[in-house]
Amino acid sequence: MKIGMGLRNMGDVADRDTLTQCAKAAEAAGVESLWVFDHLAIPPEEAEGSGGLYLDPLATLAYVAGCTQRIGLGTGVLVVPYRPALLTAKWLATIQQLSGDRLLLGVAPGWMAAEFKALGVERSQRGRITDETLAFIHACFADDKVISNGQEFLFRPRPARPRIYVGGDGEHAIKRALELGDGWIPIGKTPEALAPIISDYRTRASSAGKSDPEIVTFSKLN
Repeated sequence: MKIGMGLRNMGDVADRDTLTQCAKAAEAAGVESLWVFDHLAIPPEEAEGSGGLYLDPLATLAYVAGCTQRIGLGTGVLVVPYRPALLTAKWLATIQQLSGDRLLLGVAPGWMAAEFKALGVERSQRGRITDETLAFIHACFADDKVISNGQEFLFRPRPARPRIYVGGDGEHAIKRALELGDGWIPIGKTPEALAPIISDYRTRASSAGKSDPEIVTFSKLN
């Protein structure tokens, strides 16, 4: 088992000095990974605990990569439909390149209706957009030459693809993790409830010829 921790990229504590000190302290303590969170347009009624202040997760990880050397850098999770596929792939490749292959890509289709509205993205299409974007990311990291909107281009830098952990609950999340991910981030279940689901997930992954998938869970420490 590997132990990571959340790095608060939200609220009044999300400043340069705090992020730097926390990231360096976690690395010095032997923590395996740091995880940041994704909200781009918090409505006032959902701002408790953050005041609506969220640093962009990818920009935050790019910064943290520059002040650490070894610790993993994770998104827990990146809401895939919020960003265009090519721009997302370029962000990921850049962080992966500059961090020395430390990126851990947690992804999900998202849920907050107000954010989808603010971003001008049709919420009902979030599953389709997520699948198409993840497939595109796979294509980008598989070959220097990629096609987008009918145009061939060079995708460079092209470091190793970051491991993809699909977040969500239910069969749709498991199916997406099997088809497009390397692991699963379950949401809202007890360890007892998760055990048979994880066993089935790993059996299905083995049957599909995939390596043993990793499970990432988040817990609050009191």
